Amino acid sequence: MERRLVLFLLLSFVIFTGYFSLMQKLSPPKKPQPGDVLAAKNDAEKAEKTKEAEKEKEAARKEEQEKAAAPEAEKTATAEEKKPGEKTAEEEEKPPEGAAAEEPAPAEEWISLGSADPDDPYRMLVTFTNRGAALARIELSRPRYRDIDDRSGYLGHLVMDKTAQGPGLPVQVVGAGTPAAKSGIKVGDIIQEIDGKPIDSFACLDNDNSTSEKLMLGRSEEEKKNVLEHTKPGQTIKIKVLRDGKELTLSAELTRRPLAMVSPENDDPLSFLLTMQQIDDKKIPDDEKDKAVELGRELKGVKLRSTTWEKVEADQTHVVFSKKLPKYNLEIIKTYSLVKVPAEELSNADYKAYNLEFSIKIINRGETAKKVAYRLDGVNGLPTEGWWYANKVSRNWGGAGLRDVVVSFDQNVPKMVGCPTIATDMLGVPWQDLPLTFIGIDAQYFSVVMIPIMEHPKEIWFAASQPLRVGKVDKQHVNLTNTSFRVTSLLKLLKPGEEFIHNFEIFAGPKRPPLLEKYGLSELIYYGWPVFAGPALVMSWILHWFYFVVHNYGLAIILLTVLVRGCMYPLSIKQARSQQKMQELQPEIKRLTEKHKTDMQARSKAQQELFRKHNYNPLGGCLVLFIQLPIFIGLYKSLMYDVELRDEPLISSAVRWCSNLAAPDMLFNWTSFMPAYVATTGSGIFFLGPFFNLLPVVTLILFIWQQKIMMPPAADEQAAMQQKVMKFMMIFIGIMFFKVASGLCIYIIATTIWGVCERKFLPKTKPVVGNGGPVKAKNKRK
Repeated sequence: MERRLVLFLLLSFVIFTGYFSLMQKLSPPKKPQPGDVLAAKNDAEKAEKTKEAEKEKEAARKEEQEKAAAPEAEKTATAEEKKPGEKTAEEEEKPPEGAAAEEPAPAEEWISLGSADPDDPYRMLVTFTNRGAALARIELSRPRYRDIDDRSGYLGHLVMDKTAQGPGLPVQVVGAGTPAAKSGIKVGDIIQEIDGKPIDSFACLDNDNSTSEKLMLGRSEEEKKNVLEHTKPGQTIKIKVLRDGKELTLSAELTRRPLAMVSPENDDPLSFLLTMQQIDDKKIPDDEKDKAVELGRELKGVKLRSTTWEKVEADQTHVVFSKKLPKYNLEIIKTYSLVKVPAEELSNADYKAYNLEFSIKIINRGETAKKVAYRLDGVNGLPTEGWWYANKVSRNWGGAGLRDVVVSFDQNVPKMVGCPTIATDMLGVPWQDLPLTFIGIDAQYFSVVMIPIMEHPKEIWFAASQPLRVGKVDKQHVNLTNTSFRVTSLLKLLKPGEEFIHNFEIFAGPKRPPLLEKYGLSELIYYGWPVFAGPALVMSWILHWFYFVVHNYGLAIILLTVLVRGCMYPLSIKQARSQQKMQELQPEIKRLTEKHKTDMQARSKAQQELFRKHNYNPLGGCLVLFIQLPIFIGLYKSLMYDVELRDEPLISSAVRWCSNLAAPDMLFNWTSFMPAYVATTGSGIFFLGPFFNLLPVVTLILFIWQQKIMMPPAADEQAAMQQKVMKFMMIFIGIMFFKVASGLCIYIIATTIWGVCERKFLPKTKPVVGNGGPVKAKNKRK
């Protein structure tokens, strides 16, 4: 029976693996960029996009034909046909009397605030563009928060000019504190070569959520590669630039890549784009299609999202953008300011500096009153680090993703709208006329949240607030959907020369409890039901204390195991002795089974009498399990949410294996030979991810060893079958454990070894004398 079952499982695995390997060779999927599953666009999406473009062209062609064929008399309404107060299309577009003339839009420009150098008085490097006066990128500067997916060298995001006609690429922005800035690269330099490789093709800000610079070689599309893809932190590269007609060779020492809290992703829009929802009686129609998908709609004749704004002033701590609407005699001003850290607080990880101060000002420059309302789309492009193994706890039954929308009204416990729900576009009616406390996007260890700064917390600024989907949805990974939010202000009457201002704090940082408390965001950390939250908090506190002593979270987890098992020693010894007692009683149980083959009631009664006679409780061995379960779940929750365990190595961060105790150990990358469904593009239990993990295999082996040592011999055929099923269930348990955090595997391995050692040091079993005479146990001491 056992051989046939093993053969069946083996053949099933061979057929399963062979099928997907064959399918991969016949129709190989596009290989995703490191850390970026969303970059892979399938043929169906491309075909759909082409069809939509063709339909739009055909509709435009028909419209032009209709206009050309229509008589001139039908193009303008006569005085008799016009209703009182109605305007023709020409009159609608004509600027009102006294309106200023439209000024030409300035050239596109990039600005950076803060610094990427941890020794500078900033917690982040922030990049803006005057196109839409938008935020493009936020990179955290502290060494504690680095990119855990991309381990290549970091030069800095230089934003190459896409209109340049080679050779080389002009630099548009150089962030302070980056290796590029320290090497002497300046705005306007033309990068010609990096380590002898020519740079002749377009490169700009990342066009996806992986954080590698897109510096491309001047070759065919198939040969284009990221110049820095195979570099390492600490490596020095030579950069040949052209400056004022002179060639210079600069040296840059690459560093480890900082975590990009916000970054451009694919063709999705930038962050904090604003437009006018209503001016007087003109407003953007509020329809279902706009709620779900169309992010770029604006009032007719008003372009604020896609056009360039005037940069009024800028330095390392703030930037001011202005946009005038001469047709309506309005001026909109957006100001971003970065908090500077005092020198004495640089070492304080919880100093309140993980935020931008953001304001929106609307001024009526005309001589008549104006009714105005704006709408603001929030941040998007948060990191999807750990996309193949990360999990979050949802606050509701909708399911959580890696970029969920969180919102709080009237200082209440926040609501969460999960990524998977947003991906369906079935969001229902927006939240209306409520006092907004905060709204933002919540990742696993980090969040970006917009907090209105109000004089009165119950003040209502917004007529509507809602989640948004940004870009396309990967149906196999809906939990990675790019999400954002939208707020629409209440209609405001502005008298001539009057203005109104809305001020915000934009928190963009780690979910450290002391730090979140300073922003009123403590509720962002959610462990699930209170029965699990308590143990999780206790486990985190103990781990942090042990780390303070030994300075290694791997050792701290082992010390935690020793502490837990030491405290439970009396109970675990009782459990082990209970299991031994069961082994001693097995021969007598077998005799009773033979005696009462057909009378189940008599057999049960006889077994109960046997247990009572020898003072044995069949449930006595479960007590340790019930105590261990909350501890196990608490540690699991700690690893899931405690940002202090993120990117903490078992040995050293220079060693890739087990370099992040909050992630699988990742011994080696097996995507080159594993089926794509298993390694990169699949979903479900058989999607194991792009890395082979060693610690889950060790855990499985120890489970099987422990089961063999501790499981008593089968008393009958039914018990024997149950034991066989348990052995094969271990395989599925191993698959389920394959993507758990390496820190959790270390705990399980340590506690399993402890349990086996406890069992080994106990005295051997003794013979049991029953009604049938003395029966010697198999393990009797010689």
